[in-house]
Amino acid sequence: MSKDYYDILGASKGATDAELKKAYRKVAMKFHPDRNPDDKQAEQKLKEANQAYDVLKDSQKRAAYDRMGHDAFSAGGSNGPGAGGFGGGFGGGQGFGGFEDIFGDIFSQFGGGAAGPRGTQSQRGSDLRYNLNISLNDAFNGKKIKLKVPTLDECDECLGSGAEKGSKAETCPTCHGAGQVRMQQGFFSLSQACPTCDGNGKIIKNPCRKCSGQGRVEKTKTIEVSIPKGVETGSRIRLAGEGEAGLKGGPTGDLYIFIQVAEHDIFHRESENIYIEYPLNMVDAALGTEIEVPTVDGSKAKLKIPEGTQYGQKFRLRSKGMPVLNAASVRGDMYIVMNIEIPTKLSDSQKDTLKEFYSSCDDKKNSPKKSSFFDKMKDMLS
Repeated sequence: MSKDYYDILGASKGATDAELKKAYRKVAMKFHPDRNPDDKQAEQKLKEANQAYDVLKDSQKRAAYDRMGHDAFSAGGSNGPGAGGFGGGFGGGQGFGGFEDIFGDIFSQFGGGAAGPRGTQSQRGSDLRYNLNISLNDAFNGKKIKLKVPTLDECDECLGSGAEKGSKAETCPTCHGAGQVRMQQGFFSLSQACPTCDGNGKIIKNPCRKCSGQGRVEKTKTIEVSIPKGVETGSRIRLAGEGEAGLKGGPTGDLYIFIQVAEHDIFHRESENIYIEYPLNMVDAALGTEIEVPTVDGSKAKLKIPEGTQYGQKFRLRSKGMPVLNAASVRGDMYIVMNIEIPTKLSDSQKDTLKEFYSSCDDKKNSPKKSSFFDKMKDMLS
C-alpha cells in the first residue's frame, strides 16, 4: 500500500499519541462493517486504517516510517508491514488486528468490551533493531562481526510452551479453544476475548516456574553477522528469525541491523565515489608538479598536476572508489579536489617579491578570469 499513513488517519505528522488514537477511532467508527454491511470499499478503508495505526501507534515503527516511509518495512522482498519492520505482528492488512486494541473503547458504552479475537494460541515475536557503527575501512572490505543482542528467547525449561514440565496447556472450557466469545448488544453482534483464557484458547494450570508461563525469558544472544562490501549509512541487514521468540511457541521475529558508517579524517564518501581535498601550494599550482595521494584501499596513486591548476579543480582516478553494494567487483571513482594554499605570514622581502612578480604579469594572459570579470562589469555599468 502506497498511501501515506497519516493521510489515511487524517492526522498530521506531528500528532501526539492521543491525537492519533482519536483520529483512528473516528475512521474506525465511520467504516466499521456493522455500519457498512457488504460494503467492500468501507472494508478496504478500515483495513488501511488498521495497518496505518498499527505502525504509527508504536514509537519504533513510527520513527522508522517517518524516516524512510514504506521502504522501512520492505526488507527482503516483503510487501508492507506484515512481512517485517519493527515490533512484530504488524497485521499486514489482514483482518482487523489493530482495530481490536481500541474497539473496546469505542463500544464500551454498549457493554461490548474488547471486540474481536485478541489472541490465538501463539503470537509472533517482535522484530528487533540494532544500530551498528562501522568504519569506512570496514565498509570497504566487508567484515564479520559478533553482536551481543538483548532479547526474549525461548525458555529452555518448557521449550516455549509456558507449562511446567510434565504438564501441558488445556483447552479453555468457556470458548472451547476459539479464544473468543460472541455477545449481542442491540443491533451489534460483537466478538470479544474470552475472559477465562484471555483470548488464548488454552489455560495453563501449572505455569513454568522459570518463565512464569510466558514461554520465553530474557537473554543476551551472540549473533555473527557478515557486513557486505559497499554498505553505507542507512543500509539495512535483515536476519530472519533472530528477533524475539514468539509467545506460546509462536514464530520468532526478525533482527534488523541499521548501518552507520563513521566519517573519515581524509576521505569523503558520496555513494560509491570517494573525494579527497588535496592542499597544493601556489607555486606547484602555477608550475605544475606530480603528487602522491592515498587511496581508500590502502595503496597510493601518483597524479600529474598540470601548470595553471586552479582552486577547486578536480582530477579523477577511475575505479579507485568504494565497492558497489551487491556488485563488489565494481568500484566507484576517486576525485582529488585541489585546495590551493595561499602563503601566510610573509616577510617584507617576500611581499615585495610577490608585488614585483604580479606587476610584471599580463591580466589577459595570466589572469583571464579576472580580466573577463572586469570587462563584463564595465559593460554592465556603461
